[in-house]
Amino acid sequence: MTQETKSPVRQVDNCRVCGGTDWQQVVSFGPLPLANSFLEPGSPDEEPRFPLGVMSCRDCRLMTLTHTVDPEVLYRTYYYVTSDSQTISQHMRYVADLCIERFALTEGSFVVEMGSNTGQQLAAFQDSGMRTLGVDPARSLAAVANERGVETLPDFFAADTARRIVKEYGRAQLILGRHVFAHIDDVAEIAVGVRELLEPSGVFAVEVPYALDMLERNEFDTVYHEHLSYYAVDTFATLFERHGLRVVDVERVAVHGGSVIVFVSRDDAPWEPRPVVAELRQLERESGLFEDSTYEEFARRVDHIRDTLPPLVRGLVADGKRVAGYGAPAKGSTMVGVCGLDAKDLEFCLDTTDLKQGRLQPGSRVPVHSPEQAAQNPPDYYLLFAWNYTNEILAKERAFLENGGRFIVPVPEPRIVSLADLDG
Repeated sequence: MTQETKSPVRQVDNCRVCGGTDWQQVVSFGPLPLANSFLEPGSPDEEPRFPLGVMSCRDCRLMTLTHTVDPEVLYRTYYYVTSDSQTISQHMRYVADLCIERFALTEGSFVVEMGSNTGQQLAAFQDSGMRTLGVDPARSLAAVANERGVETLPDFFAADTARRIVKEYGRAQLILGRHVFAHIDDVAEIAVGVRELLEPSGVFAVEVPYALDMLERNEFDTVYHEHLSYYAVDTFATLFERHGLRVVDVERVAVHGGSVIVFVSRDDAPWEPRPVVAELRQLERESGLFEDSTYEEFARRVDHIRDTLPPLVRGLVADGKRVAGYGAPAKGSTMVGVCGLDAKDLEFCLDTTDLKQGRLQPGSRVPVHSPEQAAQNPPDYYLLFAWNYTNEILAKERAFLENGGRFIVPVPEPRIVSLADLDG
């Protein structure tokens, strides 16, 4: 008798925050490959594809994917590496300084980061004399972190992991979850682990793309299989209050198209919520986050880009112009998948990540080139997949613009940027 193979994909029925089942269907992109599953040249044409769509819980307004993919499939081999851009490096230093100053961390304080990647963020805390420990399931990335001197456990963060850390290292003054919490399905398990690992006066700092910014700026390409949830501050408050925790502070930041850093303490901790927490929860309601019409309008604007970006790119190619992608982030995979662009439309994607270079973008099979390779024969237009670094990239690529090159910025509305726009 053969054992039945477990499916790697599961439909979401109950809200992972509040347990609700009253869903508003927002948008569906159909089956798409995993956004970070870059291919070797010559790979079979058939790629694994999984349903990709978004819905919103009418009870707590968590936005979530309609289906989840097994994290073992998503993360054990992973090509996303924390950006070394000036924007991100400065932001990581800002996060470290913010946590240290606002919550009175001192030299020797113990900082744990879940989803710590190659250890770049923790290194900023090490520079300030902190003890650090990373937890990341991607074995290859954990190995890189350990080699650079940032001790990292190659594992998923969970309640059992938290207990093991307490036993071997002690409790943490700060737990970080930067752009990883939105990738987690069982958030209740994480909340339990966080409460067990935190010192009584410790703080959990979780940074996620802000649902309010995503909806207002039409950032639909931030939807991909790793990115399970899209949070509002009010939704976070609902989640943590159910698990003996509370939101005590919030900081809005510009990275990744608009994010929030939500600071969470145990409910018996001395930290009192700052006024900004109530202010943002009120803003979310005034902005329509709890109304169906907001999500219906978002879906209409997504359809507008699906209808306008492909003809723009293909029209340029038909006129003899060469178009390439700038950056090969996960959001780029969503963009080409949703818009149906492929290697007939884009000659290549330029990306600085060594692990991606020489491979093919998922779905589109567009080859990924290094900046040096791209500079040997630059295109006429770059479709800017890494639009969250627009200002930094435009400044960096001034020579490309001075030579007549153009950028196509796809969100919130497709537009062409030239040197005149930069200097204007």
